[in-house]
Amino acid sequence: MRALALMATMILGFGLAGQQARATDSPMDPCSLLTAAQVSSALGATYGAPEKSVAPRPFMNTVQGTDCKYKAASGQDQALFRMYFDGSAAQATDLHARLKSFFGKDSTPATVGDEAYVDKGDAIHVRKGNVRYFLSISHGDTPSGRAQILALAALVAGEL
Repeated sequence: MRALALMATMILGFGLAGQQARATDSPMDPCSLLTAAQVSSALGATYGAPEKSVAPRPFMNTVQGTDCKYKAASGQDQALFRMYFDGSAAQATDLHARLKSFFGKDSTPATVGDEAYVDKGDAIHVRKGNVRYFLSISHGDTPSGRAQILALAALVAGEL
């Protein structure tokens, strides 16, 4: 009887451990990694809660992501935070490199995540482990906008 109880406990424990490992890979709500308060603070304006939607797959047979769109109370500006959880760091590294070959420009900030690049539209693309994310703001093409987008990207990297 004790052996049966021990076996049941072990099976239950292994099942729960597997669930915990998966939960750390992909949070229930990726938008919770970047709050409206953090966006407001970094961008110096009041932004509302994010509107969450499904982000498109960058290539066939890749994962869908999550879009989090933040709108300024003034109605003038917005920020887009897009996040993907790939199956492995190797997959994320490959996809990040492929996307950089299409969209990247010369600027590569080395201080965010495992690797990052700024695209032709002045948005930042970051990879950290098996996670890829993208941040774009209305005024990302200005010097202050570039500093703000780097600050937001660092906030997200710190949460992962």
